[in-house]
Parts: sequence; structure tokens; C-alpha cells
Amino acid sequence: MIVLDTGALVALDRNDRTLWARIRRATAAGIPIVVPLAALAQAWRGGPRQARLAQALRYMQPRSFDELSRKSGELCGRAGTDDVVDASVALVAAGPGVTHVYTSDHDDLRHLLGILKATAQVIRC
Repeated sequence: MIVLDTGALVALDRNDRTLWARIRRATAAGIPIVVPLAALAQAWRGGPRQARLAQALRYMQPRSFDELSRKSGELCGRAGTDDVVDASVALVAAGPGVTHVYTSDHDDLRHLLGILKATAQVIRC
């Protein structure tokens, strides 16, 4: 499974060809791509200018923030951080079967995943 953060969604919206190729390969291989809805909320502004992002969302499985909200706050407390969206991404990425996390917040996600003792590879986009 692959998890995307806000930065990855923005990169797809800006037509980052490398990330698009990775998404297409993962989809073709049947690898699930997950996006926490809090990350989507940070990236989404709507309208025709986000047609690429709307297209990308067809390949993704949403993960509700409802189920992550308290745990995200708790993780921020443990990590000494305050970005609950990064924390929600880290919590999803710490789940079973996650192999990669695409992010623009490389250092923050590595820190959070370290606290969770998660093994997903953090890839900067």
C-alpha cells in the first residue's frame, strides 16, 4: 500500500510526471493508494483548475479523519509537533502493508513514523 500526503497531492495536481508514473505503476500492479481525507482537505480548492487532482483521486482510497482524529492529536503530543494532518498521514502509513509514503514533509514524516516504529519508506516529492 502507498500513502500520499498533501504535498504529494499538490505534486500530482501540478503534473509531476515522476509521481504520476509511480501512481500508474502502482495502480497497474494492484497496489492500493490511500489518502487521508485531512490531507485532501489541505490540497483541495475545487474548480476546473484542479482537474488533474480530481483525476488522480479516482486511483485512491480515502481514509476518514474521523477514525484518526484523536490518535492524530495524541501522536502530535508524543512527537512534540502540532500538524495533525501529518500525524494522520503517519498513522495511516504505520498500518499493515504500507510500503511507501510520498510526501513533501520528508523530515516531519520520518520523525512521526520513527515514533510509531513504522517501516514504510518515506519518499520526497
